[in-house]
Amino acid sequence: MPQAFYILYGALLTVAVSLVLGQLLLRALGLRFPRQEQPLFAFAAGAACLSQLVFVAATVGVARKGVFQTAGLLLVALALWRGWFALPALCLPALPVFWKRVGLALALPFVVLYFFNAMAPEMSPDGSTYHLGLVARYLRRHGFEPITTNMYANLSQGIEMLYLFAFSIGRHSAAALLHFACLVALPLSMIAYARRFGFAPAGVVAALFTFLSPVVGQDGTTAYIDVATAWLMFTVFHLAQIWDRERNPRILPLIGLLAGFCYAAKYTAVAAGVYALAFLGWRLRRQPRALPRTLATVALCAAIPVIPWVAKNWIWLGNPFSPFFNRLFPNPYIHVSFEQEYAHHMRNYVGLKSHWEIPLEVTVRGAVLCGLLGPLFLLSPIALLSLRDPNGRRLLAAAFLFGLPYAANIGTRFLIPALPLLSLAMAMVFARLRALAVALALAHAILSWPDAVSLYSDPNAWRLVKIPLRQALRLESEESWLTRKNPYYPIARMIEDSTPPGARVLSFNQVPEAYTTREILVVYQSAFNAVLGDILWHAIIPEYPPQRQLTFRFDPQELGAVRLVQTNRGGPDHFSVGELRLFLGERELPRRPLWRLRARPKPWDVQMAFDNSPATRWRSWQTLEPGMFVEVELPRAERLDRVVVECSRDQYRTRLRLEGRPPSGQWRVLDDQPQEAELPPPIGLRRAAASELKRRGVHYVLIWDQDFGAEDFRKNAVLWGATFLGERNGARLYRLD
Repeated sequence: MPQAFYILYGALLTVAVSLVLGQLLLRALGLRFPRQEQPLFAFAAGAACLSQLVFVAATVGVARKGVFQTAGLLLVALALWRGWFALPALCLPALPVFWKRVGLALALPFVVLYFFNAMAPEMSPDGSTYHLGLVARYLRRHGFEPITTNMYANLSQGIEMLYLFAFSIGRHSAAALLHFACLVALPLSMIAYARRFGFAPAGVVAALFTFLSPVVGQDGTTAYIDVATAWLMFTVFHLAQIWDRERNPRILPLIGLLAGFCYAAKYTAVAAGVYALAFLGWRLRRQPRALPRTLATVALCAAIPVIPWVAKNWIWLGNPFSPFFNRLFPNPYIHVSFEQEYAHHMRNYVGLKSHWEIPLEVTVRGAVLCGLLGPLFLLSPIALLSLRDPNGRRLLAAAFLFGLPYAANIGTRFLIPALPLLSLAMAMVFARLRALAVALALAHAILSWPDAVSLYSDPNAWRLVKIPLRQALRLESEESWLTRKNPYYPIARMIEDSTPPGARVLSFNQVPEAYTTREILVVYQSAFNAVLGDILWHAIIPEYPPQRQLTFRFDPQELGAVRLVQTNRGGPDHFSVGELRLFLGERELPRRPLWRLRARPKPWDVQMAFDNSPATRWRSWQTLEPGMFVEVELPRAERLDRVVVECSRDQYRTRLRLEGRPPSGQWRVLDDQPQEAELPPPIGLRRAAASELKRRGVHYVLIWDQDFGAEDFRKNAVLWGATFLGERNGARLYRLD
């Protein structure tokens, strides 16, 4: 039970501090809202402020439990003493008793379901890997550090900063419970909006549509961030409508702050800022004097939460929007090819045969696209009938804009930001017939309860399955529950038990990093990790080792530089060079430290084309484009008549020419018709690959049964120079000796 107390305490203190900071901000701006809206706006605004403060604490290295807890308790005590939690007397129009009873009757069972699932040990796929994995790492280091081996550390992490505060006190489940608080705030905000603008019954129905949706309940009870982001985006919409009615300029800084915080929460939530600026600009289009001042106020306030994340990436990674836009901001940390492949995968989930299947996948099935909205949302086209009402037009316009990022990732949960707005538009139509609205809300509640969902959804759908009362109260230990229910948790514990502190473990799949202190290098999560994987595959994939030799011949001449240029275009091939050697007659020119090596793209890895290792290669890490090259500039001109290139066989479309530059002259073509020959397979390639991994600080490899080459590792561990340490649930851990 004490553990359950700390979970509640961590989440409640985070919410309380957010409320205090929000109240202070609203008072500073001179804003007072009706008592139903005031705490919701204060919570959102205070969350933005607290996130900023935690960012500062992490930046200066004081992100500690004692700092957060002491500052939080003092602030809450001061607020209680000064009466800052007092609600204003002003109220929104009354909610009809009938609809209040309907809302409570249908929502309360789900509140219980959601609360205990949030309290239960955190084992969500992304929550236990990178959301809380990074949070735990920040807490261990007492702040930020440059993390170049995990692309998720490059994303804006505004919500994770709140999780860091809660996690420092109540650990994993406190973060999930904080997300649950945002889940509760979302339907309350929807009802408050509808009450203010005169369609309260529709607001209750819409709140039920959203709150009871299976994917919303599943996401909002874990350490994900989608529901919290959706609530913040809806709050921006809500405040923009209030400004339009009241034209109170004091609301503008609040709109800007929360719009910026949406970006800080999640890149795709920049849509909230776009909406705010577009809406305000449209409403002021005939007021040229007020327009620039209004937009500037919102933009400047939005920049406050945005700039820290942009600056962090710019300073540490050279790309303010990492892990994306790597063509615009070339850097050694994320490959262009990964960005392209990631974008393709997010638009084409494995198992989805056609995009025409998306409506059924996101509403009824729920396995391929990871979650379901519920069958009710098959009726969503009905929302178009709300276009006859100005409120409906505004809701659908915002829903369209908030839903645009869905095209980049078709997982069901990426529809959540648009869901509250769509639900309100649907409910405005259904609420015209009270009996119909109640029937649909009741049917949605029944069909969204876990026992009912199991009757029609895919058995592998991402959803809640029961109320884990014993686990939430820790009557069953976290260790026992996670070991039984999460097949990846024992793998994390095996790594923790079998490796020393500070160990780096190469893996081809994610591990629950929130439950291990070791650094997990997942192959696809950074350029460095991908190179490690490429080295490992040299010993397994026949096309990767340097077994193709290209010889460029030319008349003996003095050259100050030599450049190997690729001239073709197209995919999926990448341009790569295992070794580039310079000759005069039969004598190879010895490599020297004074050689200046260049390459385009990926200049940072060019040394691998000159290291005499059969397990490494320089690689473009993007599909073929004319002008790719590897170049060596000599400290003084040397007489040469031949260049030999050793390369892999997995680049069938490459077309190469050799260029040379005399000591005083321009580049000119030396040979574009190289002689090709086959080289014998290198001897001892497995041991060479293992040595290269160790040279890069990686002494442990986690091989999963489904990984390519798993059987090779199992049979040839001795040839790899690897010691088998243990196996859990299809993952085998090896030490490279």
